Amino acid sequence: MHRNKFVLASAIACALLSSAAGAENLLEVYQDAVQNDPLIREAEARREAALEVKPQARGLLLPQVNIDGQWAQSDSDSNSTFTQAVDQDSNPATPPVIAIVNNEQSSDQDAWNYRAEATQTLFRWDQWQALKRADSQVALAEANYRAAQQDLLLRVSQAYFDVLAAEDTLSAADATLQAVTRQLEQAEKRFEVGLIAITDVQEARAAHDSATAAVIAAKRALASTHEVVRELTGEAYQTLSEPGEEMPLDQPQPADEETWVTQALEQNLNVIAARLGVDVAKRNVKIAQAGHMPSVDLFANRTEFDASVTQINNGLEGPADSDQVEDTYGVRVNIPIFAGGATQSRVREQVHLHRAERERLEGAIRRAERDTRDAYLGVLAERARVTALKQSVKSNQTALEATEAGFEVGTRTTVDVLDARRRLFEAQRDYSRSRYDYLINLVRLKSAAGVLAPGDLQSINGFLTTPTTLPVVRPKT
Repeated sequence: MHRNKFVLASAIACALLSSAAGAENLLEVYQDAVQNDPLIREAEARREAALEVKPQARGLLLPQVNIDGQWAQSDSDSNSTFTQAVDQDSNPATPPVIAIVNNEQSSDQDAWNYRAEATQTLFRWDQWQALKRADSQVALAEANYRAAQQDLLLRVSQAYFDVLAAEDTLSAADATLQAVTRQLEQAEKRFEVGLIAITDVQEARAAHDSATAAVIAAKRALASTHEVVRELTGEAYQTLSEPGEEMPLDQPQPADEETWVTQALEQNLNVIAARLGVDVAKRNVKIAQAGHMPSVDLFANRTEFDASVTQINNGLEGPADSDQVEDTYGVRVNIPIFAGGATQSRVREQVHLHRAERERLEGAIRRAERDTRDAYLGVLAERARVTALKQSVKSNQTALEATEAGFEVGTRTTVDVLDARRRLFEAQRDYSRSRYDYLINLVRLKSAAGVLAPGDLQSINGFLTTPTTLPVVRPKT
């Protein structure tokens, strides 16, 4: 049911806020991932399996009825001899004669029996504790499933913007290669007419080779990000929507780091799961301690037996049938006395595991606080960085134009132009990456606080207004 709501929310958001026509947006990619990502489907299956724990625990406390029986057909033949004293006459003074007697027996038996027993637990400490443990196990499964849902939101966002960042890097690298190629052509022509030295041509050629290598590396990175998205969704996208130039850079709300940390310590799903893990481990200790305690059961059983036997003994044939019905009821008490130390060992084992779960909880709390602070500061830092890098792109563009003008009049060298072009490329690459990192940190912050939902992707999706066609980066076969 939760998964259906999750998918429905995504579908509604996609219908309301579809970005550019013909280009898939973040919510559409997320919806595909909900349907096709193996990890979220695995989490859903594990959640459904965990929901069966409580009916199983409750079933042990309800009446148990068992019936067993059998039907058997058997034939037997036997032949034996033995000695026997036989009187010769009626005179007591005459000693008996020892004779060898032959005894032949055979039987044909057709028998059936059954036993029906009903038991009802009156006192079993382990079963009552298992029922209480089941509540924590079900809650733990639900927390893990919700954590998997939030993790999918984060993974889709990361993969989506990684593709866009890789595409921007490739575009900048292509533009740089084209400019450097023109620079090399100009340098070669200037060298031919004697305006520059051969070293300028060699430097331009070296820059051209480096730019070519950068394009190859950018294509490889873009192909890798494509495969990550394909792994999540099972789809290969040709067009995606990216943020427009006027994307707002809002501060996280509330704009207070400690408020986010407090919220994370209360609602972070990994922390919640760790707390439930401590509860489960505590119940396991009590279940192990049940090995020292008596158990009391109410029972009632009925046993019925019927056998039809035909027996032949030394030529004399006759029936030897039998039948029996027995009803028994009462209270069964079992008191464990000594189990070779196994019970004490199981208790110690569960105590150690309980301590391990407490340490795991402490680690989850610390990670939640660290992740929340890091994501909050990341949002603020990337927000300022986007603004700075946007201005840096403009400044480097102006510097490149000035350097190229100086090169035309002979006041700047080829190296100066190439360095200016490299700085512009780096500024463009860092600027595009910083915008995506800003959005990803917004998602990370809400994930760390345990409040990330499809509606948050809907808000980000509103910024994606510019369609971009992804280049084909796979080599031709």
